Amino acid sequence: MATLNITTAAAKQIQHVLAERGQGLGLRVSVKPSGCSGYSYVLDFADEADPDDVSFEAHGAQVFVTPNALEMLDGSEVDFVNEGLNRFFRFNNPNVKDECGCGESFTV
Repeated sequence: MATLNITTAAAKQIQHVLAERGQGLGLRVSVKPSGCSGYSYVLDFADEADPDDVSFEAHGAQVFVTPNALEMLDGSEVDFVNEGLNRFFRFNNPNVKDECGCGESFTV
């Protein structure tokens, strides 16, 4: 069975954004072919559960992973970080073999 860990910081941010929107079940994560290294993460709101998604829950927040991304994300950690003026979800993904120089895409 696949695993995905959600940090407390990521869970708080998911809850915050959903509260601001006034709707939604959680964060939906998928991947798409992109960039110079192969794939990039795609984040969206999950307003309803897709029957094919795999759901992970921690600290009161849910992350839905699309079937095409599940193998690539297995064992990953979803975190939310503040670096200077930048705030973003970071994926600590043990399956990544290489990343492009700008950090926008990865290879598995």
